[in-house]
Amino acid sequence: MIILKLIRESLLFALNSLAVNKLRTILSLLGITIGIFSVISVFTVFDSLQHNIKSEINSLGNNVLFIQKWPWAMGGNYPWWKYYQRPQPKIGELKEILKRSNTVEDGTFMFAVQRNVYYRNNSVESIPVVAVSYDYNKVMPFDLQSGRYFTEIESKAGRNVAIIGANIAQNLFPNKIVIGKKIKLFGRKLNVIGVIKKKGEDMFGNSPDDQIIVPANFASTVVDWRHINSSIIVQAKPFVSNEQMKNELTGIMRSIRKLKPHAQDNFAINETDVINKGFDRLFGVIALVGWIIGGFALLVGGFGIANIMFVSVKERTSQIGIQKALGAKNYFILLQFLFEAIFLSLLGGIVGLLIVFGLSFAMTSILGFDVLLNINNIVLGLTVSAIIGLISGFVPAWAASRLDPVEAMRATF
Repeated sequence: MIILKLIRESLLFALNSLAVNKLRTILSLLGITIGIFSVISVFTVFDSLQHNIKSEINSLGNNVLFIQKWPWAMGGNYPWWKYYQRPQPKIGELKEILKRSNTVEDGTFMFAVQRNVYYRNNSVESIPVVAVSYDYNKVMPFDLQSGRYFTEIESKAGRNVAIIGANIAQNLFPNKIVIGKKIKLFGRKLNVIGVIKKKGEDMFGNSPDDQIIVPANFASTVVDWRHINSSIIVQAKPFVSNEQMKNELTGIMRSIRKLKPHAQDNFAINETDVINKGFDRLFGVIALVGWIIGGFALLVGGFGIANIMFVSVKERTSQIGIQKALGAKNYFILLQFLFEAIFLSLLGGIVGLLIVFGLSFAMTSILGFDVLLNINNIVLGLTVSAIIGLISGFVPAWAASRLDPVEAMRATF
């Protein structure tokens, strides 16, 4: 009951302070508002950015490994020119992996080039052409707007068929039927058998809407892919970890390439976790910068709260003397002013959070980028506000609690 009474009295005193000294209070709370806004806005934007980036990365599959020439994270003393001298993965190596592996569920081979594509008088320039083996849609699934995927016979025989993105379909065949039409690519005519469902750009500016997928066995007859970066992408069986699959694939690839026991690997096995860890480090640095920027505003806000509380103690000195003369303990006076300081600081924090919420809503509506003020950041903002109020209000509250009741009652305003 005492605590509830203290909170009630503190709220009344704080509200009275706001009502009587509006301008002074607003200016003093401005530092807390700006500080909380700075810190929480940084966390909100980058939490949203991190979530969107990780969602895009994880869409590649968290149970998928990429066998490639280049590692996604270079390091150590291994010179770059040795990476350069490594051979590119081959479709024949994929066949051996699928034959020998006990951990791989599905696998595909792919490489990509950029080419111009034509249909009669219409053309689209510098389009990514992705050459893939048959099981590509199992390992890297995508939806079709119309048409179908390659048959196994079409893939193995290297038939001149293509699946095109929605934007390419719109540019080459405006308001026309697409399936069954013939486009010109690599100087050859290819039959369009499917259109990829429109998806839009991801966080990295890539989009399946602007690409063409063709069988790898067809592309290899018209492109010298040996000098183009290629990949073998494999998917783990259920209940098989990436680490288990990676260890097995390392042994299989060394065997396929006939590497001696002490020879270094001439291939890289990459996984999306490497990218996630890199972004985690980046966002950790950004979060630190956000705390530093917001910290200065919070420091100023803390001095503002302390200033309000010192003035409040001075104005209510005689009232404190009367309370102590009537039997109020030191801790009662201390807690009374502490609760008032915390309440004032929380008020500034709430205003800062409301500004962040408003800007988040505006960015989501205008830019189409999902920026959400989540519960963790709300709790963080309120907690930081309360701590700032507690620290800033402690010295004035302590000074108030130590006042001599007789001297305090003699004080004049």
